[in-house]
Amino acid sequence: MPRLFTALEIPRHAAMSLSLLRGGLPGARWIDVENYHITLRFIGDVDGRTADEIVDRLDRIDRPEFEISLNGIGSFGSKKPHSVWAGVTQAPEMFQLQAEIERICQRIGLPPDPRKFSPHVTLARLRASRLDDVVHYLAGRGDFHTAPFVVSRFVLLSSKESVGGGPYLTEEVFPLHDRFPSFSTSEAQPFKSML
Repeated sequence: MPRLFTALEIPRHAAMSLSLLRGGLPGARWIDVENYHITLRFIGDVDGRTADEIVDRLDRIDRPEFEISLNGIGSFGSKKPHSVWAGVTQAPEMFQLQAEIERICQRIGLPPDPRKFSPHVTLARLRASRLDDVVHYLAGRGDFHTAPFVVSRFVLLSSKESVGGGPYLTEEVFPLHDRFPSFSTSEAQPFKSML
């Protein structure tokens, strides 16, 4: 069974901005542009019945779309960096969506995610990159940011067991509802005068 995780997709304009950060760091294995995403919850290897139950429960999520942007870059692994990432604005709706997905996973018997949710887009995995090179790379790109974009859905992705970085396959798509639903004239309530 492939490894599963829930994620937010990165729109093309933001992915193109991220792609400009590629290069200039020895020992980096850059993530392909089409594999950029924000992981909401790593699920891992599950059997078919559990996967079906996850899809059924995720399909019941009823949350509004929201707006985020990408800004700043950093690395994981302070003394021995192992990856470089782009940051994500702290949208409350994104954290609420992630918390609901976490609750669903625990209710169906998956262990709690041991990591605190830290939204980011992984740009590169590092192999034997020197700390000085990473610091130099980050220092020259700290003002990175994208225009805000609307998140209108989240996805269930699968990956083959590997060192990470894709390729990823979209297994299911879960739409979020409009923040500002439009009302047709038939739905509008007539104005009643107080006189």
